[in-house]
Amino acid sequence: MDYTIREMRTDEYHLLNDFLYQAIYQPDKTNLAPKSIINKPELQVYIKDFGKQKDDYCFCAEANGKIVGAVWVRNINGYGSIDNVTVEFAISVFDKYQKMGIGTALMNRMLEHLKELDYPKASLAVQKKNYAVRMYQKVGFDIIDENRQEYIMIHRLGNENDK
Repeated sequence: MDYTIREMRTDEYHLLNDFLYQAIYQPDKTNLAPKSIINKPELQVYIKDFGKQKDDYCFCAEANGKIVGAVWVRNINGYGSIDNVTVEFAISVFDKYQKMGIGTALMNRMLEHLKELDYPKASLAVQKKNYAVRMYQKVGFDIIDENRQEYIMIHRLGNENDK
């Protein structure tokens, strides 16, 4: 499948609602949470007023004229937050386009972008049962903490200077 990774345009940020919902790990596809779940404050921190904070960056994957995946980072107090200066990743690819390398390409593009901007590290949280754990490890994330359900992972971007 041919796809392009590019920066998401401001007028496309509304699509983050769908990608945030898609990012929620739901192993039982026959019993999905209602889409309104993204209105919870602990999830809204990932998308509310996206683009208005200095650490808001987003890339998307486009295939056949349609945006099929997105990766974005923000400096927030989210599930994978490790301190008040490290940006936290969120990523999702629509089901039909998963397992084609799109998620890895999105992750690598964002990591490259953060390195260019001299970020020292980035973090994320992932459900332990989520198959994406292996992909995150392949692109360089390490597990640094865990709770009952999730791993907290960081990627050291190679710049030791704090932003």
